[in-house]
Amino acid sequence: MAIRVHTLNEIKEKRPSFLALGSFDGVHLGHQALLKQLVQAAHAAHARAAVLTFFPHPKRVILGLTDRYYITSLEERVSLLANHGVVRMTSATDFVDQLCQHLQLKALWGGDIKLGYQQEGDHDFLQQLGKVLNFSVNAVPKLITVGDERVSSTRIRNGLKAGDMADVNACLGRPFSVHGIVVHGDQRGRTIGFPTANLAVWEEQLIPANGVFATIATVDGQPYPAATNVGRRPTVDGVDLRIEAHLLDFAGDLYDKEVTLQFISRVRDERKFDGLAALKAQIDADVAQVRQQLIA
Repeated sequence: MAIRVHTLNEIKEKRPSFLALGSFDGVHLGHQALLKQLVQAAHAAHARAAVLTFFPHPKRVILGLTDRYYITSLEERVSLLANHGVVRMTSATDFVDQLCQHLQLKALWGGDIKLGYQQEGDHDFLQQLGKVLNFSVNAVPKLITVGDERVSSTRIRNGLKAGDMADVNACLGRPFSVHGIVVHGDQRGRTIGFPTANLAVWEEQLIPANGVFATIATVDGQPYPAATNVGRRPTVDGVDLRIEAHLLDFAGDLYDKEVTLQFISRVRDERKFDGLAALKAQIDADVAQVRQQLIA
């Protein structure tokens, strides 16, 4: 049974544990391969399989990053990983002591393992410490590739910035998604026959490059094909960045509803049109293309 904790001292049941350690942002194919090996090894040893993930991301803290950065929200990551904990500003030795104390650590798994204050706990350091504290260190090579290139969170972030949903989704092993509440917008879309749901998403999550996308919107457990615009609406001199989804064949009120958007493919770049008539004609074409991709 999966449990979720925020700090190590919340763990009540002490038993031998195999631990995967890392940020795991995106829980992409490389992460999934590591976790599969971890779980198999833990089960074979009759040990607990656990994951410790960091939030905020260490790079975001160390480099002082403020722009959108994360591939998945923490809640989505936790739902994929099942367990998580947070430890910061702790020496590598003290950190591992806590793991051994609270988890009865027997095996530590990860990719490029570095932990503790100023990342002093690298692979060699941990191997030496493991000999003293009786745990093994398993640095799994990052050999998962898509299109002859290694899968990584950095690659996925770059793909999102470029709007390359084919590569992003291939690396994730699932469609990239955002989640949020439908809030009031300008209500301009309904005046040209295309009402949209203006989605308020987590401000720290990275979103795809500006443009129009074929998406799947899930509302109250029901999926709907949707043409989604990400951008600033230059035709109407928009300023703020918005995610606006037009749900095909949907009738009803979406305000204050929770919506999950899965991004399937990019239809086109965002561009400025010569007035609302030209914009409407383009949206007609966009919706037809989305319908063909997702329904036909």
